[in-house]
Amino acid sequence: MPHYFFLWRKVSLILKSLKSIPIYVQILIAIFIGGFFGYLFPLSTYYTNWFGDLFLRALNMITIPLIICSIVSGVSNIGGSGNLGRLGLKTISFYLLTTLFAILTGLLFVRIFEPGTGVDISLGSSVVELAPASSIGDTLINIVPTNIFGALADGNMLSIIFFAVLFGYFMANIEHKSKKYLSDFIDATLDVIMKITMFIIRFTPLGVFSITAKIISEQVILENDLKILISRLGLYFITVLLGLMVHMFVTLPLIVRFIGKSNPVKHFKNMATPLLTAFSTSSSNATLPISMETVEVNDGVSNKITGFTMPLGATINMDGTALYECVAVVFIAQAYGIDLSIAQQITVVITALLAAIGAAGIPMAGLVMMTVVLNAVGLPLEGIGLILAVDRILDMFRTATNVYGDTCCALVIAKSEGEELLI
Repeated sequence: MPHYFFLWRKVSLILKSLKSIPIYVQILIAIFIGGFFGYLFPLSTYYTNWFGDLFLRALNMITIPLIICSIVSGVSNIGGSGNLGRLGLKTISFYLLTTLFAILTGLLFVRIFEPGTGVDISLGSSVVELAPASSIGDTLINIVPTNIFGALADGNMLSIIFFAVLFGYFMANIEHKSKKYLSDFIDATLDVIMKITMFIIRFTPLGVFSITAKIISEQVILENDLKILISRLGLYFITVLLGLMVHMFVTLPLIVRFIGKSNPVKHFKNMATPLLTAFSTSSSNATLPISMETVEVNDGVSNKITGFTMPLGATINMDGTALYECVAVVFIAQAYGIDLSIAQQITVVITALLAAIGAAGIPMAGLVMMTVVLNAVGLPLEGIGLILAVDRILDMFRTATNVYGDTCCALVIAKSEGEELLI
């Protein structure tokens, strides 16, 4: 009996010591341990995958209720149409501008390094069957849902956001008594959802361990490990990664510093938890509850701003995805020996910008939207097979970039609205 008591005491002390470690450090440790586990025991991840799937399901479970309540609450508190229009114009302008910067950064690096020159097309991976991407026109039309419950069931984020903005705007314009009842109900529901979010966040290290182990094990089983870096595909990988790093560590921090008048180093440190979660899950939507909570608590941005800017950003702001699509399309053109004209390169930039808006905040959504960009410049869709081997790993980096861009937007917009922040 004393032996079991001593063992339990030791386990309790270990658990208490783990609680004292910051959550982002726990996540970072989980990524490394999960990576080693997936590499050393790729077949054993079958027994751990369930927890990662459960973690993602839990995050996705609260994403749509969180988006609806946050946007309705935020828009209703903004006030009249003038305030809403001003805030909307600022937010969309920020997202379009930073996405354009990201695309131009990617175009610059892919033209400098020319990773596709000399690629053996026969070495490309077999093309997977991709669902057809919607045209830009269809994407814009489908923003208005024919059935809001159908949009909720299908997870159509643009339609859900559109309905939530309308609901919040007209809720602010009804008689005071009814508005108070609705506002109290929405705010109370939002409080409950945030409590659920905090509960789920406690299990983030375990979920990240499971997801990372699964991703690495898949790469090992498919024999897509470090050997891939020897080829020209490795240069493509480095080109995309370099572009993402420049955008994430140079462009966005400069915007935070000089436009947002805030400390970019402190902001980046504050965002460690959502960035590591985005990196491991490769899903902007799944990371949204965590990133909103972190921006509000660590940076001091009001729920009015985060509730409007960040759900919108998780849907239309895809800096990393747009940069990746631009580099990938030019890489494919180089591999096929096609020299894109200036007009075609401009077409790639514009199409990548618009396609990024329609990309869903889920893993590998950018791969589907790339078909739009390839069609725009007349490149064969089979070229996608050339980049499949490293796409899953790059997806992790570009999702982290997407999420970081959303948090920077919330910070800059809050500062422009005169809010006092913690950084």
